[in-house]
Amino acid sequence: MTDTLMPNGCKTNGPVESGYFKKGCNPFAQTGRSKLQNKRALLNQQIIKQMRIRAGAENLLKATSNNKVREQVMLELSYVNSDLQLLTEQLEGLNSSVEVYQDVQETSSIPLIPLGLKETKDVDFSVALKDYILEHYSEDGSNFQDEIDDLMDLRQACRTPSRNPSGIDLLANYFSQLSFLESRFFSPTRQLGIFFTWYDSFTGVPVCQQNISLEKASMLFNMAALYSQIGTRANRQTQAGLEDAIAAFQKSAGVLHYLKETFTHTPSYDMSPAMLSMLIRLMLAQAQECLFEQITLPGIRNEFFSLLRIAQEAVKVGETYSEVHQSMIQTPIKNNVPFFWTTMSELKTNHYNSLAHYFVSTALLDHQLTPSDDEDKQEKALSQLYDTMPEGRSPLDILKDKEERRRIGKAHLQRSLMGHEEAIRTHSRCRHLQKLDILNDILQAGLKRSLTKFEQNDKEEEFTDYMLAPDIISKTEKKAEMEIPAATKVKVKDLFQRLGPLSVFSAKQRWSAPRTIRLRLQDRDLGFTLKGDAPVQIQSLDPLCPAAAEGLKEGDYLVAVGDTECKWLGVSDVMKLLKDVDEEGVNIRVVSMLDSSSQPMPTKSATYGGLPKTYSMICLAHDEDDKKSRKVAKKPSFLSWGLKNKQKSGSTLSLPNADYNGLGNRPCPTYRNSYNESALY
Repeated sequence: MTDTLMPNGCKTNGPVESGYFKKGCNPFAQTGRSKLQNKRALLNQQIIKQMRIRAGAENLLKATSNNKVREQVMLELSYVNSDLQLLTEQLEGLNSSVEVYQDVQETSSIPLIPLGLKETKDVDFSVALKDYILEHYSEDGSNFQDEIDDLMDLRQACRTPSRNPSGIDLLANYFSQLSFLESRFFSPTRQLGIFFTWYDSFTGVPVCQQNISLEKASMLFNMAALYSQIGTRANRQTQAGLEDAIAAFQKSAGVLHYLKETFTHTPSYDMSPAMLSMLIRLMLAQAQECLFEQITLPGIRNEFFSLLRIAQEAVKVGETYSEVHQSMIQTPIKNNVPFFWTTMSELKTNHYNSLAHYFVSTALLDHQLTPSDDEDKQEKALSQLYDTMPEGRSPLDILKDKEERRRIGKAHLQRSLMGHEEAIRTHSRCRHLQKLDILNDILQAGLKRSLTKFEQNDKEEEFTDYMLAPDIISKTEKKAEMEIPAATKVKVKDLFQRLGPLSVFSAKQRWSAPRTIRLRLQDRDLGFTLKGDAPVQIQSLDPLCPAAAEGLKEGDYLVAVGDTECKWLGVSDVMKLLKDVDEEGVNIRVVSMLDSSSQPMPTKSATYGGLPKTYSMICLAHDEDDKKSRKVAKKPSFLSWGLKNKQKSGSTLSLPNADYNGLGNRPCPTYRNSYNESALY
């Protein structure tokens, strides 16, 4: 997201005027987030360079039988794989740099995890769209240069979106334009020759396709990522900030769910169903954490019912993070998710479960049942806290027995201490977590509070009690839910509406070349009538009228009268243009719709289920400068794009594989052969 948005001929030497860039975009903003994106773009370029070198070395290894050459190539391959390992670790470090995305005023909140924006390469629509407009719509493509420039400027602006609602609107605007673009120019029977290249957000591996679905899916992913960054940035020390964070994370989960349901066979692993499912859980877990913080922001009353309620809310947060952690450690997700994310989810599971046990112990140790208390209400609250009561005791017996309350309360304190200690050990295992000083302070404070409470209720003459406190049932007043934002279906103006109504003038329809017909009156009659909405059609044509003799046909679409374009004019408006026709007549232009089913398939088409072939490694085979001049070798298809029930195809690109068992004995990820690999999922 580093390239700037400059018009043709505009120089960058002078100052940039305020408001010059599109709303929601400022590529010159020197923020910590933009610097991280710059580093991400640089790492992606370095990764693709090393992969090109590796692909060439592997080809040479297959082609030669000379032992000395093979030994030299094997040595070079080991160097390349080492470089790829280092670059992957650097990219993981960027995905672990969560402190840059947090609110600058945050002083006492556990950091949240944002998603990084996917990087892409520039796309030049100009030549391909002009050629298609001339060939398919029989119009001069140069007349649409302004629309093409607006489209390219809009895409460029989407590479550097602002971290606010304006940035979301910018991405949503382009996403909606892509639907128009697909209908106008992307025919299912031919390829336009426009390549979209996007980099995997976690591994930096590039994917290049001619299918516009890759562009649309990547834009949805970036929209979800931007929502997550907005949520991370919110000030969680205020109710308004927490509401913004909750809404942002729920919308992020909603967009990811929409992406998962709409594009099921994705060519990039960061958008695979398994990865998206994990990311949805992560966003909802962070929304649930913000809901917990919203409840506790005014303070926690040291009262029996309030403490039990907060304990069950904390268990709910720990439960959601436990689900996130379980999905992160599944193969192959664990090989691509940063180790920082896995340890953070494990840490939060232990932390919030420990808080829950502390609140229950406080409710049992600090509050005794008195004659003025509502005995039935307390009994009901305690019975709803556990699946099974400790040692089979009834809730009322525990409430009335002071020593039993103390014994169970201490058991909860012991579990709280164990959980806090485990969270601190988890914190020490990850070097990226160790950089978060505020996180260490929060964990140490939680441990110290539980230890102090345990010492206050510990008696020297008391024998050690090995009772294990039961698990607490999770319960929440408000559960985090996915929210699909309206931004995914925003209405925009079609940039290429001058081509005509989309219901008629689209890529799936075929047309004859425009024909000029000279209309003349015959007995004050044109010899036909008009029907339909814009554009109008010729009907009831008199075969003996002058217009029919000049080639006018029944069902022809009227696109111009004289010099006036009338693709968007209805019957009444067109009749106004024709009412003044005199004996000399007037020229009209018409087109005829051809049978689309008879259109031959391109001779070089390679499709699965009617979808264009995917060239996932095409960016490794040639540079951008000679993209149009060099022939790309045929490779097996990656994963076909489409909606539900589209069939999968073979992969041409594999991802790094690493098992995160800890920093000390962490094995290097292996980049498998990219030519003969099966599907990823």
